[in-house]
Amino acid sequence: MTNSELGPTELVSNYIEMTKKTMPSLANTTHKNWPVRNDHCFQRIILDTVCGGIWYDHLPRPAYKHLSHEQALQAVNLCNDIIAGKADLVALNRQSLMWRGKLRLRMNN
Repeated sequence: MTNSELGPTELVSNYIEMTKKTMPSLANTTHKNWPVRNDHCFQRIILDTVCGGIWYDHLPRPAYKHLSHEQALQAVNLCNDIIAGKADLVALNRQSLMWRGKLRLRMNN
């Protein structure tokens, strides 16, 4: 069964498993070049990317209970792409931090 064939409950369960266990474990073992290690950081990056901005400006809390089928599918696919090296976690983290005003682009003087 492909991800697109899964229902929202299964997709959200997969998203939670990947962001709470799989990705933090990888960050501490084989993917040490990742810029984050903690589950909440992976969740922030994934949700911000899926929402195209700060996730809590788009979704009520807790976010995982309010993801549409399409958003949950995007979240799972993005997790898989990050794990496989097909999506740049450094760039996604940078964009998330910029949306939040925690990272400024440096201008050459």
